[in-house]
Amino acid sequence: MSAIVLLILGLGGMAAGYWVYSRFIATKIYRLDPDFKTPAHEYEDGVDFVPTNRFVLWGHHFTSVAGAAPIVGPAIAVIWGWLPAFLWVVLGTVFFAGIHDSGAIWASVRNKAKSVGALTGDVVGGRARSLFMIVIFLVLLMVNAVFAVVIAGLMMNFSSAVVPVWGAILVALIIGQLIYRRVLSLPVVSILGVIALYALIFIGPSVPIQMPAEVGGLSGNAVWILILFAYAAIASMLPVWVLLQPRDYINGLQLFIGLIVLYGAILFLNPTVVAPMINGDLPAGTPSMLPLLFVTIACGAISGFHGLVSSGTTSKQLNREPDARFVGYFGAVGEGMLALAAILAATAGFASFADWQAVYTAFGAGGVNAFVEGGAFMIHNGLGLPEATAATLLTVMAALFAGTTMDTGLRLQRYIFQEWGEIYQQKWMTRNVPATLLAVGSCLLLAFGAGGAGGTGGMIIWPLFGTTNQLLAGLTLLVVTVMLVRLRRPMWYTLAPLCFLLVMTIAALLIQLRTFFNEGNYFLLFLDFVVLIAAILVAMECASALKRSRAEVARQG
Repeated sequence: MSAIVLLILGLGGMAAGYWVYSRFIATKIYRLDPDFKTPAHEYEDGVDFVPTNRFVLWGHHFTSVAGAAPIVGPAIAVIWGWLPAFLWVVLGTVFFAGIHDSGAIWASVRNKAKSVGALTGDVVGGRARSLFMIVIFLVLLMVNAVFAVVIAGLMMNFSSAVVPVWGAILVALIIGQLIYRRVLSLPVVSILGVIALYALIFIGPSVPIQMPAEVGGLSGNAVWILILFAYAAIASMLPVWVLLQPRDYINGLQLFIGLIVLYGAILFLNPTVVAPMINGDLPAGTPSMLPLLFVTIACGAISGFHGLVSSGTTSKQLNREPDARFVGYFGAVGEGMLALAAILAATAGFASFADWQAVYTAFGAGGVNAFVEGGAFMIHNGLGLPEATAATLLTVMAALFAGTTMDTGLRLQRYIFQEWGEIYQQKWMTRNVPATLLAVGSCLLLAFGAGGAGGTGGMIIWPLFGTTNQLLAGLTLLVVTVMLVRLRRPMWYTLAPLCFLLVMTIAALLIQLRTFFNEGNYFLLFLDFVVLIAAILVAMECASALKRSRAEVARQG
């Protein structure tokens, strides 16, 4: 199978989804109104509520939701074969992720930019809100703790990426000032920013920075984790226009250029997909494809974390309600394109099937390294770029996305503590600094409390991320579906994905429950049981809320 065929089919399907299906959803289902006054204008404060150009906001939204997950998940899932991963990424992007992300933005904008957790209390009920807040906290805890490990590992393994990764922050700060003080037009700033970013990428291999193996009794990896959380804490409290928006915007442009380079290499090289279409010779211990495919590939098909970003930060910056289609749905398409690139790099970026098998020796193999090494192989052989430079480009791409997700994730975690402060009337928790310290402290407690001096504690609970994250997506679709019922609009476009996710998530949780029990991993067994109970209760809340809403609509005639 030629990788070009998969590339054309995948991009063609996503393009059709955006131009046709998303227009139908935006105009007929969500009915996005250009005259509706968005919370960004109603509550504008120059810090969190800031009306934003839709292209800049798309950059923030897309890079915040992307992270490393749309690379890691697909690059692991191809162990079952390239066809299941390919179909779930393309169909999931078009019929699941797009309506989920744009729907979460629309629901939040129509309710004073409340986060989806707080909104659940108004739309569904107090019990559902309590469940939602617990699930949200767990997802954010996992994302922040694990992405810190991922970025630290990339900088330890690829010292040439350190200068570009941290230099991008300085570039973003300058871009933020140029855009919002209107010193230069957006196109000019965009060109200058991209040039600066890629100059750093080419400089990186010449100025490698290697963290010592041990610093003050801590491993080099642990030191990077501490530095990353210190940075994320500061970034999460700055006004969004200072760092968050410009960094995410320029990273979004960098990703598209990176994708063009990678896709261009595929067109020139015309590599063969060496991985099997359906893998009938799975390594020992590989779990069943159904239902675990649908929780292994979350970001890139549909992800509950997207709903947190959509309702937590994006809705507070939406200039016009119709922008939700471009920012939300096209943001999901951008992530689908990244997931497609990961599939191609992890299946066609090897010289032979034997080389592919040598990497995929067990479930969980592949991941970011397969993406970087496979992508660098294709770029080097297709475009002639030095393999070290190509590897640096792809490493920086992965690290910058993980970093922007951390920035947004910690800001969202701060919002959670502030919302808890409001719910339980703890005024001190509603302030930025205490809430941020609580967010950072909880992540560090997991990282170092459970992981020891290495700071890798987040990896301990990471096996539950997929199921917990998809449960969160189901909860978000529940909120959107109930709103549609109350507005007397068709609900099947969100209800069908909601039911599918709940069935797959509960089935995956049951499989994992048995696995953890057989392994004697009682900590994960306990957490899995908690999430399973939450999933069952959520399913019951779904049925109850929808029944109440339909009965209410019927009474009103």
